Amino acid sequence: MKLTVPLLCVATLLAWLPSPNASAQSSVRVEIGGDAEFDACRSFGRIVGLDPTGDNFLSVRDGPNSGHQERDRLGAGALVAICDERGPWLGVVYPAPGTQTDCGVSSPQTVRTPYRGPCRSGWVHGHFVDVIAG
Repeated sequence: MKLTVPLLCVATLLAWLPSPNASAQSSVRVEIGGDAEFDACRSFGRIVGLDPTGDNFLSVRDGPNSGHQERDRLGAGALVAICDERGPWLGVVYPAPGTQTDCGVSSPQTVRTPYRGPCRSGWVHGHFVDVIAG
């Protein structure tokens, strides 16, 4: 018995497969510092406004838009240092969940550089961040 697959089904299947030319957007590092008078990250915020009946987490991304890969997830109430901003997206630094690591962003750093400290960093949409200090 010979099995035949309609051409339309094959075309539909191929439309769902990733293009061999498609590539993920490159990572955009969160930058800190740039002022001798102010902390390396000028503000702190709390994650708010998540839907508890939905996924109830905020994606932390590799860059400032939803096209970037998710690198982490933050829950409601998580605290973040706000260090960078690109439109509605905030570059944040935060300790790993369940830890209280000093991320090293609470003192001045004259030169603006990508964050390379002991904590995690990435980009979140500012709609879900309530600035609590800064």
